[in-house]
Amino acid sequence: MSSIYKLIGHRLNEARKDKDKTLEEVGNRIGVHKSTIQRWENGKTEKISTSAIEVLADFYGVNSSWLAGKNVPKYSISNKVDELGNAVVDIPLLGTVKAGYDYMAQENWERTIDLDKKVADTGEFFALKVKGDSMIPAFFEGDIVIIRKQNDCENNQVAVVIVNGDEGTLKKVKKTDEGIILQPFNPAYGPVMYTNKEIKETPIIIAGVFQELRRTELKF
Repeated sequence: MSSIYKLIGHRLNEARKDKDKTLEEVGNRIGVHKSTIQRWENGKTEKISTSAIEVLADFYGVNSSWLAGKNVPKYSISNKVDELGNAVVDIPLLGTVKAGYDYMAQENWERTIDLDKKVADTGEFFALKVKGDSMIPAFFEGDIVIIRKQNDCENNQVAVVIVNGDEGTLKKVKKTDEGIILQPFNPAYGPVMYTNKEIKETPIIIAGVFQELRRTELKF
């Protein structure tokens, strides 16, 4: 079975539940039996037409290209704005970021985060929830950080770094002629250095660079 139809099915199911509609209500909307909608959502058929996707996207209020499985924002600009009326788009909040597979794939999403459309237009972004206390006082556990996806960073930038395929860690990256140093902000933790050889062999991979912080409550 094609993975694109699994993705389309997942998004059809997500959009229907967001709209709080039953299979029967959706089927009646586009003139098919509810079992057909269920097969589409389960990714068990490739016979979903472009016109059906367009009608469903309009019904659900989502971007038809997103519903068709493309890597675009879930909502069109005209459909989603923040509390100040600024256009926003969805970016994924990822459970983990690991090397060796497509960490931006839909199955790795926990939910989505709003990002200003003007910022989103400058690159590809994802969000992560901070774990641990190694980056206190700048970042606390539970904070959400917006990350620009890229495979390198400038000296002294805060980046998501993947070490030996494990889950990504947020650290300040210091570059030297001999390699890089991953520097925590919390003085209770020491820096870790990797030589240029270790960077290749371990490997050490930059997954993205810190862009914005989202914090919903004060930390003490």
